[in-house]
Amino acid sequence: MSFSTVLSASIQGLKVEFVHVEADVSNGLPAFHMVGYLSSEVKEAAERVRTAIRNSGLDYPARKTVINLSPATMRKRGAAFDLPIAVSILISLGELPQESTEGMLLIGELGLDGSVQKVPGILPIVLEARSAGIRSCIVPKDNAAEGALAEGMSVVGVKNLEEVFCYLSGQLHLEAQPYPERGGGSKKEELLDYSDIQGQESVKRAVEVAVAGGHNLLLVGPPGSGKSMAAKRIPGILPPLTMEESMEITKIYSIMGLVENEAPLIRQRPFRSVHHTATRAALIGGGLMPVPGEISLAHGGVLFLDELPEFQKSVLEVLRQPLEEHRIRISRSHGSYIFPANFMLVSAMNPCPCGCYPDIERCTCTPGQIQHYLGKISQPFLDRIDICAEAPKVKYESLKNRKKQESSAEIRERVCRAREIQNRRYVGTTITSNALLEVKELDTYCRLGRQESKLMEQAYSALRLTARTYHKILKVSRTIADLEGSEKIEEKHIKEAIGYRTMDKKYWGR
Repeated sequence: MSFSTVLSASIQGLKVEFVHVEADVSNGLPAFHMVGYLSSEVKEAAERVRTAIRNSGLDYPARKTVINLSPATMRKRGAAFDLPIAVSILISLGELPQESTEGMLLIGELGLDGSVQKVPGILPIVLEARSAGIRSCIVPKDNAAEGALAEGMSVVGVKNLEEVFCYLSGQLHLEAQPYPERGGGSKKEELLDYSDIQGQESVKRAVEVAVAGGHNLLLVGPPGSGKSMAAKRIPGILPPLTMEESMEITKIYSIMGLVENEAPLIRQRPFRSVHHTATRAALIGGGLMPVPGEISLAHGGVLFLDELPEFQKSVLEVLRQPLEEHRIRISRSHGSYIFPANFMLVSAMNPCPCGCYPDIERCTCTPGQIQHYLGKISQPFLDRIDICAEAPKVKYESLKNRKKQESSAEIRERVCRAREIQNRRYVGTTITSNALLEVKELDTYCRLGRQESKLMEQAYSALRLTARTYHKILKVSRTIADLEGSEKIEEKHIKEAIGYRTMDKKYWGR
């Protein structure tokens, strides 16, 4: 048989596209041609495959070989087509029967010694193959545990090309990778605890409310007041992931090649701390063939931006759309890519370059410097922050007394109870937290009494709120009520929520 075809797949953004690897080996001048809209790394497969076949002890006579990766209208990238190309050649040479790969998908990179090496994106590929009715997949051994997360799919991990040849020819039996146990997953990092922070009860309360409702949070205060300490302890109070959330996050990390070989399933919500030198592409994703950025890697978890005004203003402004829509769309001439970005933004900043404002006696900044520094945070960006909290200087008495502080476990218990209330309230909808409420749903879930409505009316006028910040206050009020187990939003809940909107007036005067 001179012609053969083997099924493989490619990742385009987060979307999986199936690729038919066709091979034709015929008499003629020895040559190796590859076609099908290929990137340079795919074209280099010619040398890797030829050498790997010979070094695996298999015969590869000097003949004319033509490889086509179909469909030809889709750009192919990466080295993951090496294994299916090698197998299709062996079928064309008559070394393997075409029937051996029916209903099967193959993917993997080849080393010159014939070893099959790990490639990114295995989990979404195997999941899509299962949806398409494909029965089994051959993947690199290091990717086998990841592929096995697709329950009900036969995933066989292989070490080298010789092993693949023996398996497909019936000379070797390989067991499919078992589905991992429910408790299996990526190793949990040792988390920092809120009991380490002395004082700063108002900051801890703001963090608790923010996490309980999935609200965006901004902490403002002088250097050394515990802003970063409070933010970095948030992973310890985040609610647990559901299995569906774990799989969704693992798919993103799989595409980026960031999952562990033995324990690929991500069980802990992401916490991505980004340095202020990050570019727009690093934050939202991008590239010639776009890949997810930090906001997508923080999907389902937290994106932490420390020293917020140090980020380029243009970088911060690109966050405005994903903070509202919880996804990011990147357009290129060859198509659009949509990446998920449902994250909780946590940020921290000093009130001025020296960090001492509004303490006039200690602040060394001029009014112009302060205005320029705070001006890096625009009003539209601030409007997308649900909670603004001040972190005052820590008092000496708090450090000296060393009283026993509330632990992260205690705070997390309250957060989980509030999230359970939200899960029951929004059952049957796509809403998972109060922060995701749309404007049209506020009348249903955040209904106010007469006194509460009057209070909101006064606050709207006195604080010169925008429609967006008004809606933010309602959502935060709903969360505060949930933390108390109250179905009704009361005046005290609204007052606390309004308090979280006075910070931008204090520093920005808007």
